[in-house]
Amino acid sequence: MRRAAGDTAPAPARRPKDRKARIALAGAELFCERGYHGVSVDEIAAAVGISGPAVYRHFPNKYAILVHATREVVGALLAATGEPAASSAEGLLDELLRALAEVAVSRRRVAGLYQWEGRYLTPEHRQEFGASMATLVGRVAAPLRELRPELTAAQADLLVNAALSAFGSVTTYRTAGADTEHLLTRVAWTLLRTDAPTVPPRRRTAPQDTPATGPVRPVSRRELLLVEAMRLFHRHGYHAVAVEDIGRAAGMQASSVYRYFPGKADLLAAAYYRATDRLTGATTAAIAEASDPADALHRVVRAYVDFAFGQSDLIAVYLAENNNLPDRDRHQLRGAQRLHVEEWVGLVRAVRPDLPAGDARVLVHAALNVVTDVGRLGRFDRTAGYDDQTARLALAVLHA
Repeated sequence: MRRAAGDTAPAPARRPKDRKARIALAGAELFCERGYHGVSVDEIAAAVGISGPAVYRHFPNKYAILVHATREVVGALLAATGEPAASSAEGLLDELLRALAEVAVSRRRVAGLYQWEGRYLTPEHRQEFGASMATLVGRVAAPLRELRPELTAAQADLLVNAALSAFGSVTTYRTAGADTEHLLTRVAWTLLRTDAPTVPPRRRTAPQDTPATGPVRPVSRRELLLVEAMRLFHRHGYHAVAVEDIGRAAGMQASSVYRYFPGKADLLAAAYYRATDRLTGATTAAIAEASDPADALHRVVRAYVDFAFGQSDLIAVYLAENNNLPDRDRHQLRGAQRLHVEEWVGLVRAVRPDLPAGDARVLVHAALNVVTDVGRLGRFDRTAGYDDQTARLALAVLHA
């Protein structure tokens, strides 16, 4: 067909200049939603609206997308805190905290990338990420120590990390906005103003692949398999662990594992049901023993801290591996997690009846995140009352 006079051929579609950034953002959102191993390059491409091969013009593989996305998350935090204008230490801190809250809320769909999916980075990239986070912590800790000269460098760093954990909790719920930014900034200020914290002594951790030993090593083979599976899932991630690895750690052949569990996913589900039952039991007992709502809230927080410190592998897997549960179990267990949160929300509102339910929910998620992050930072070491300190920080959040 001949083109009519004056018609012009349509201009060829131009590749957006920010396509690489779009791919990284889509990858980060999917990684946070479904886990790194649960996402393919083709699915990332579909989210951007391009073909799979088009992704490879920008990234050689999926891992490169993870690295780039992680750098983008940390880069946004560093950029937001790079040039504060305030002159006083208090003004500077307030400016930094507000900037961090804004980034956390605006990037909430990808902000959780650092917390769990960072496990899949190579040691080189983990070191790079750690150095960037240390820079961020240092930027906030410097004015904090100027404002509070009684704090040691380690104490200031611990409080700043607790504040960052509160900001990071925004990834665990769906709705967030300007009010959430203000509330999280208030939470961060509350944490930075708490009493000088206990900092556990530095100690070397056991080699990652050393099986559990000592007097608490289970006698039951089924129990031993669960303990070793949680340890390996925590350290390497669910997808990086094979049934053979779990059997070897428990001192048995892979074929023997199947006598107790039909497959690896069933091991994971059993651990989730166990964690859910124990958390529910501990929460119920804490409330039953309490004299009033304030006492109940204190006891519930303490019970959660005891659980996190006593079974750190189990709690880490419980929080990180939701997406790898079998479909038949995922909905039921997520429902149980929501009920646990709502139990805390009810207690918070009983103590603070004027607090809106939405705000109480934000505080609860922040407190839970602080327990696990601060606990992990100190390797869940009970030395010198570090568990007591963690509980005090969580309670401070709930009263912010």
